[in-house]
Amino acid sequence: MSLHSTRGRLGLVIGALGASALVLSGCATSSTGGGGDEGSGGGGGEIIVGTTDKITSLDPAFSYDNGSFAVMNQIYPFLMNSDYGSAEIEPDIAESAEFTSPTEFTVKLKSGLTFANGNELTSSDVKFSFDRMVAINDPNGPASLLGNLASVEAPDDTTVVFTLKNGNDQIWPQILSSPAGPIVDEDVFSADALTEDSAIVDGKAFAGQYEITNYKVNELIAYKPFADYQGLLPEAANDGVTVKYYADASNLKLAIGNGDIDVAFRSLSATDIDDLAGNDKVKVVDGPGGEIRYIVFNFNTMPYGATTPEADAAKAQAVRQAAAALLDREAIAKDVYKDTFSPLYSFVPEGLPGATEPLKELYGDGNGGPSLEQATKLLADAGVTTPVSLSLQYNGDHYGPSSGDEYAAVKAQLEEGGLFSVDLQQTEWVQYSDDRVADVYPAYQLGWFPDYSDADNYLSPFFLTENFLSNHYSNQEVNDLIVASQTEGDADKRLEMIGQIQDLVANDLSTLPFLQGKQVAVVGADVQGTTLDASFKFRYAPLSK
Repeated sequence: MSLHSTRGRLGLVIGALGASALVLSGCATSSTGGGGDEGSGGGGGEIIVGTTDKITSLDPAFSYDNGSFAVMNQIYPFLMNSDYGSAEIEPDIAESAEFTSPTEFTVKLKSGLTFANGNELTSSDVKFSFDRMVAINDPNGPASLLGNLASVEAPDDTTVVFTLKNGNDQIWPQILSSPAGPIVDEDVFSADALTEDSAIVDGKAFAGQYEITNYKVNELIAYKPFADYQGLLPEAANDGVTVKYYADASNLKLAIGNGDIDVAFRSLSATDIDDLAGNDKVKVVDGPGGEIRYIVFNFNTMPYGATTPEADAAKAQAVRQAAAALLDREAIAKDVYKDTFSPLYSFVPEGLPGATEPLKELYGDGNGGPSLEQATKLLADAGVTTPVSLSLQYNGDHYGPSSGDEYAAVKAQLEEGGLFSVDLQQTEWVQYSDDRVADVYPAYQLGWFPDYSDADNYLSPFFLTENFLSNHYSNQEVNDLIVASQTEGDADKRLEMIGQIQDLVANDLSTLPFLQGKQVAVVGADVQGTTLDASFKFRYAPLSK
């Protein structure tokens, strides 16, 4: 089935799930409508964006975080993408894309594609991009999204054939628009090692809507529109964008409030957003949010984990389940985040087809609240000696300024009744990214910003045996159900499988999700074109003033 138009292959991905726009329920829309403001256009001009997000790497094979992907969205081309205000997947630099057999997905590129350095962009670059990501398989990269990819062939300069391990992959077109999908220049990037940011910028290896003209990592990036971009998205409505990186949210708030920048996107505190809503120099724009917050348990190093002296799988499970019983999600959402986050009782956010709430039913008081009585019984029945000593790590510079308050609340809740003794520590993001996959943290904070608008994106990266978390979780029944759901074309059967997966992982508790958020940007009163939609990609090109 062709993806030549907006109505093509997407029907199998989203239409089969019974949702057309995938705007998540419970998430407020902008006061100016639809998760955006008055629309693109206007006087163009130069736009200054501020953020506290950090960049790990501009090399797609070595980063899988929101700060890095925010840059990649602007500078790299994708085979598939979604237009402004939509989650629908269409060809980007592809002319067409279709399944030519159950296990073969064939893409035809547009002719005359080039990178900003003048190099031709051909099927050879596409094959190179996917082959290197699979071969490198960096633990902090998105290679886990390509688990169904068997091989890539480039029979001619404009044809790419992806051969998949499992046929009828319902997710594959969305994978090509995800962090696993940026197309890079084979003459600039290394085939088997990290390509430094400086080499990427100096090599002008860009073919997205923008090219980078000035780059100081986590300080400043200057973008100018790439004149030869031939993808799906419109020409930039501005003359260029400068992104300034702030060390903390308080400085970001001052900058947007004083008019020193035009846009503040990620991450202002809930209190800052509330204060800025009363400032007539700015507008607060929000949209559907697939962001979730959760605790990861390392199955090797957590209390009673597989490599600890007191290894005991049943006791380790009881520890995880007792933690789930003690969490008061509503209190954290209200007291820390002023209801810009809502309680989350599942692994798939509320509003996505297939989402259930097994954590509400299994743990706590049965209505979403905590239960010291249940937590006490879970630990006692498993023979766990209390208090349980738990090392819990969080990050103070990646998930916003409220992370400290968030995890102080988590610590206090877990220590309720003396069942846990929590050693709470924080680490800066760059080091944190390395440590978490090296078994340094028995339990730790993560957040998730979806790669594509489907329940699978909250399941396969986390719970397949070879998963992004690298936390040593493995359940063959879960693994098999995830693989089966990815290739199940019957909508009802697929949703049933997604429900079964959530029930199984709710019992295992490899992760403990507890909050669901929404996207929020604060923009100057004269800024137009802010687009926050269910693609969860923040694009600079529609912005103007």
